[in-house]
Amino acid sequence: MNKTSVPSIDSIDRQWFLVDAENQTLGRLATEVASVLRGKNKPNFTPHLDTGDFVVVVNAEKIRVSGNKATQKLYRRHSGRPGGMKVETFQRLQDRLPERIVEKAIKGMLPHNALGRQLFRKLKVYRGPEHPHAAQSPKAFQLNPAAKAQ
Repeated sequence: MNKTSVPSIDSIDRQWFLVDAENQTLGRLATEVASVLRGKNKPNFTPHLDTGDFVVVVNAEKIRVSGNKATQKLYRRHSGRPGGMKVETFQRLQDRLPERIVEKAIKGMLPHNALGRQLFRKLKVYRGPEHPHAAQSPKAFQLNPAAKAQ
């Protein structure tokens, strides 16, 4: 009988990766980052465990979207009160809070349960090129070169 090995929490080696979002397409960047957060790039990936790494995304204000999404894509939030729906376009939200665009895209690609919330805490997104995680010495994460060439 074959046995599946489950890695112990102590044996999981977490690394820090730095992703530059400048001139990257939003969805393509989000899928790569979500995959690293889950740990799918590791040989000991286990769907029900947090085997992923930490990811720092910089230059969130320079993210791109294709087509007319800059003017037509809408972001909605609700205060919970009657009539509390707020609707904002991609351009307005990018001017105001560009980090939220990247966070929302990546969070939607993670599991929608307690594990997904735990994985989301390992994501750090910043507007400009500076970040406070230099002490962790994050490695530069190279995204798919085909996505960068566009």
